[in-house]
Amino acid sequence: MSVENEMKLEFDSRSCNEGFARVAVAAFLTQMNPTLEEVADVKTALSEAVTNAIIHGYEGKVNKITILCHIRQQTIEIEVMDQGVGIQNVEEAMEPLFTTKSDCERAGMGFSFMEAFMDSLQVQSEPGKGTCVKMTKKILRTENKYER
Repeated sequence: MSVENEMKLEFDSRSCNEGFARVAVAAFLTQMNPTLEEVADVKTALSEAVTNAIIHGYEGKVNKITILCHIRQQTIEIEVMDQGVGIQNVEEAMEPLFTTKSDCERAGMGFSFMEAFMDSLQVQSEPGKGTCVKMTKKILRTENKYER
């Protein structure tokens, strides 16, 4: 399946940039003519992935987060990558309520929210090298109002 359109975004791992990332990906998604619910789902899942990179990946240190978005037919694929501390045990980290930061609000629900709002979720991580969260969502509206 070929890529119909793609976008790459790189920004500092600062909490204030989480909203910027949400808006940028939502703007990219609009070419697929999504419903408001589909946009909200993508924004929520993306927010969780970016927040995980900031809080867990970089543990408060400022570094870069990269987002890649690919549109393939009716599906948006999103990758959120960091070069942070990585995850020792991805399976354990993906369990609902598991957290390494119990003092944080909503701790342990990030991956659960990503799974709930997206069609697929894959997490690849290597301790000391970083994490890549890959998510996909099929957008049901097929008429593309921006296609040329």
